[in-house]
Amino acid sequence: MNLAAAFVRSAEKNPRKTALYWGEREYSFAEFVQQTARVAGYLQHQMGVKPGDRVAIWLKNCPEFIPALFGVLQAGAVVVPINNFLKPNEVNYILRDAGADVMITDATLAEGLPELQAARSQLRCLQVEQFSTEAINAPAVNPPERVAGDLAVIIYTSGTTGRPKGAMLSHGNLLHNVESCRLVLETISDDRMVVLLPMFHSFMLCVGVMLPMLVGASIVLIRSLHPPRNVLQEVIQRQATILPAIPQFFRSMVNASMPVALPLRICVSGAAPLPVQILQEFSEKFPFPLIEGYGLSEASPVVTKNPLRGVRKAGSIGLPIPHVEVSIQNDAGEFLPAGEIGELCVRGGNVMLGYWNQPEESAKVLRNGWLLTGDIAYRDTDGYYFITDRKKDMLLVNGINVYPREVEEIIYQFPGVREASVIGVPDPRKGEQPLAFVAANEGVTLEEKALLQFLRSKLADYKVPRRVVFLPALPRNATGKVLKTALRDMAKSESGVPQQAV
Repeated sequence: MNLAAAFVRSAEKNPRKTALYWGEREYSFAEFVQQTARVAGYLQHQMGVKPGDRVAIWLKNCPEFIPALFGVLQAGAVVVPINNFLKPNEVNYILRDAGADVMITDATLAEGLPELQAARSQLRCLQVEQFSTEAINAPAVNPPERVAGDLAVIIYTSGTTGRPKGAMLSHGNLLHNVESCRLVLETISDDRMVVLLPMFHSFMLCVGVMLPMLVGASIVLIRSLHPPRNVLQEVIQRQATILPAIPQFFRSMVNASMPVALPLRICVSGAAPLPVQILQEFSEKFPFPLIEGYGLSEASPVVTKNPLRGVRKAGSIGLPIPHVEVSIQNDAGEFLPAGEIGELCVRGGNVMLGYWNQPEESAKVLRNGWLLTGDIAYRDTDGYYFITDRKKDMLLVNGINVYPREVEEIIYQFPGVREASVIGVPDPRKGEQPLAFVAANEGVTLEEKALLQFLRSKLADYKVPRRVVFLPALPRNATGKVLKTALRDMAKSESGVPQQAV
């Protein structure tokens, strides 16, 4: 079984059923299956896509994401979802690294195409606006044989080098995670899944898109997130039952006035840690549970969840999902008992094949069948896991990874910069925000406005530091390493930086 075949089999059970709600528009499973076949045929016949080729999907949330995703898979190719917030130079890095010469995009992102095609002359694009036209009425083809172990998706995530790394997920990895999530969330065909987070994100790709499509449920795709009340009104209108989101959205739910009861049966918090205060306030206001979980792209991505039935512990990421093992290990690979802090490690059919074209990086995180997550945690005597810190110096801005070194390297490109270091500070709306500390070359005066403008031209907006603090020199230890602990202490008292910072 592969993902494309699983989708067709699911759709054939109830082809007339609404697969996706988009404002007033409804898309049936039959319609999506037809579009999927046309996309697959066009990719093969008109664009020369062969089994195993990488095809990028650079889209904002839209209904066409579904046939784009399954169309690429049905053609036997590998999906490379790309963050739609990235700038062309960031997108080009991923295209080049993945060896993707074909990309599916839309008119709203078209302004970035000239720069991309100038940098990658062989790049050919299919725009989703063509999906409903004669332009992609290519002859149907028999999908190539793809088995569970074949590569299906490459999801790019920040790594220790500061450059994104492509986590290779097989058809089996994703089918395994979908089935585990189906069991733990008790998902059935009558469910309606709210999708408001980006569909390119591993959390939404698996839980928000693949899970409902493979169990024959429906997606309620939200057009606009602002104000949050609009989302809740659509939840009521479409009688949605499952709402996955990030902690900041659930905070807004707590603060919203709701004259009508919500039809939801479960809310799922992912992509970033859920503050205990939000969970407590949510539980006091709503009759349905808010369940925190944990995952990472390298694990397809879900690893743990607080149980739908039974004890849910505030501050805990919960228990391992079905068919997935979790352990706490030290640096030597020894298993630690309950209560001892070490690295959280994962083993199961959801664990990635490795990083694309990076065997050395893969070997660093795959040890004796276990995925080393880089997160520091402990297990209590009841088997619940608690994250205490991140081993990797990574930020989570609105649930999306931001690696400081990537930002720092762009800062160094600005004329006159001698030293740069980026840390994260808590933000009540976005979870975390980057804060940059910069030292200039001798005799040079740097302007914050000019530096930030430069960064915005090179980085996705969420990666750009909220502000820049200029110092004569960055604090370093005896070996020359920047003391980020000292910068965090400085952030606590720096004017304009929240006092609760780190």
